[in-house]
Amino acid sequence: MTDTILVPLELPDPKALSPVLVSDLSSLEVVVLGHYNLPEQTPKESAREEFEADAEATLQEVAEQFSAAGASVRTRLVFGKDRATAIDRVADEEGCIAELVVAPTEAVGRILVPIPDVPEFERLPRFVDALCEDSTQEITLFHVIEGEESPERGEAIVEQTRDGMIDAGFDPERVDTRTTAADAHDDEILRIAAEYDAVVMYEAESRLSDHLFGTLPDRIADRTGDPVIVVRRDY
Repeated sequence: MTDTILVPLELPDPKALSPVLVSDLSSLEVVVLGHYNLPEQTPKESAREEFEADAEATLQEVAEQFSAAGASVRTRLVFGKDRATAIDRVADEEGCIAELVVAPTEAVGRILVPIPDVPEFERLPRFVDALCEDSTQEITLFHVIEGEESPERGEAIVEQTRDGMIDAGFDPERVDTRTTAADAHDDEILRIAAEYDAVVMYEAESRLSDHLFGTLPDRIADRTGDPVIVVRRDY
């Protein structure tokens, strides 16, 4: 069964998808979601009448890029104010295992994989593999040691994950591990992510700070310019 990834775009002026990402993700099944953000007091019915044709044309242009790269692709268009709710709903309806947070990139030489624990591991390698290119030299499994967690526990987490990556067929020479102790988990991941070209990570539970500052994947993409693949835990 082909793994499905959701590619959400904000309409009417979506971020451009780099040819590198289109090519890398062509091995997956792709759902391109256009979320048309409506101003307050704008009825959905009126917005559809006015903007639907142009929005569908924009989505079709993106879909054709994926099709030309060999991907199986379909599109969805949603009008509304709550982007996060639209993404979750469409991901559920379309059976998407992961979501791409779009950011520009010219090549994926180094991939950062933050590991919060040792979760249901079988889904993560599929999306790391999707981003790997001939030029990819390094995949770093990274864990932030927090609170009373021991350094030994942190090392065990990344080493266990590395063993799983190798069992999944990854070249041991390309997979390394890294841990660091820090009080501010998200800030440390943001700092380390700036050294890499892309990030693959599991989704985190929703927090109040997400509404104030944006989710961690969104902040990674905004601050570092790294595209992020967020793998869902509950699918």
